[in-house]
Amino acid sequence: MSLDQATRVGGERLLRGKRNWWFLGPGGIVRLGGRHVTADGALLPETELWLRERGMFTTRPARAYALTVLTSTHCNLGCGYCFQNTAQDPAGGGRPPRIAQTRLTSQTITSVLAFTERQMAAVGLEKLRILLFGGEPLLNPRGCLELLERAADIGQSSAWMISNATLLTPRLAGQLADLGLDSVQVTFDGDRSDHDRIRIGRADGSGTFDTIVRNIVRASEAAPIRWTLRVNVSQENIRGIDDLIGRLSDALDPARCTLYFARVGDVGIGYANDLHTGELSAAFIRWQRRALDLGFTVTRPGSHRPCTTCGHTGGRYGAVVSADGTLSSCWETAGKSDWEVGTVADGYVSGAKADDRWIACEDLYRYDEDARALAEFRDSVDTALLDHLDETGRL
Repeated sequence: MSLDQATRVGGERLLRGKRNWWFLGPGGIVRLGGRHVTADGALLPETELWLRERGMFTTRPARAYALTVLTSTHCNLGCGYCFQNTAQDPAGGGRPPRIAQTRLTSQTITSVLAFTERQMAAVGLEKLRILLFGGEPLLNPRGCLELLERAADIGQSSAWMISNATLLTPRLAGQLADLGLDSVQVTFDGDRSDHDRIRIGRADGSGTFDTIVRNIVRASEAAPIRWTLRVNVSQENIRGIDDLIGRLSDALDPARCTLYFARVGDVGIGYANDLHTGELSAAFIRWQRRALDLGFTVTRPGSHRPCTTCGHTGGRYGAVVSADGTLSSCWETAGKSDWEVGTVADGYVSGAKADDRWIACEDLYRYDEDARALAEFRDSVDTALLDHLDETGRL
């Protein structure tokens, strides 16, 4: 099995490290020696059998139904690269046109939970994990709280949220945590000066960096929330990311934060990112090592697995529901009328219409490189991370 074959067929990956090989499968990560691999970088048959017997090729079944709900499709920020924009701001400011504004109501929550209960029963799942999403979900805090409170009746075991954190108060953080929220993902667009030029208030174009950091600090004091800090990478902010890592370490508790870096792509709204993967590998590797040295968690590499939500048609293990009760296959198409795949009242549509509109994670993102270049970039970064985790006793 070569790396290309693994990527195409089962999602397994075989990476050549500095001193050994790394096998990444659905069942975990295994360190292999040269005796386990052929000269052209394929698993020997006896090695593959050994890995299969130990469950490394076995995909674990879903433990909980993954429900994403947009509590508000509106957003108080005006980021030019957002996949929910329908175009760039014609005036060149921070008010790009967006998807239509809707808010989750009590009536829609009733329909969402009834739909979810049916979906869970169909696959025999008794636990539910909710993602509060938007727009900015905290533009509708009442909807967030009511959804979590009522979802407890159908098996909600945990929840998380993707938020810009500008509206997160200590009181609200405590209320959400009491209802099962355990983690929040927040995005930074480079160091303070770059972030405040890119990730701006929609109403007045104001910077948001200090507000976000302050709110994370205060929310952390009020609730046992863990934080995933997504750092967007583009030509607009790459020069300040080293300083950003240090600044976040000084302001926040790294032990409660996972840091990950993501190159911004174009989802058809005219946002160009001129950075190419060939010039980014060394930077990503440096940032990850610096983050680890400062006490942050860095997400470990894994095999290519289908997304629980959009990797299975018909909402088998998860669903994305907009604030008005319409269904989408993935976050990237939520709230877009021409990408709807059903409603919580009527269920998923079937046939060619559903097939044409079923989009999986990042299917809409456009990059200048081809698939092989993107795969080589990911492999080089992931291999370096595994080598470093191994060398420093963190693996």
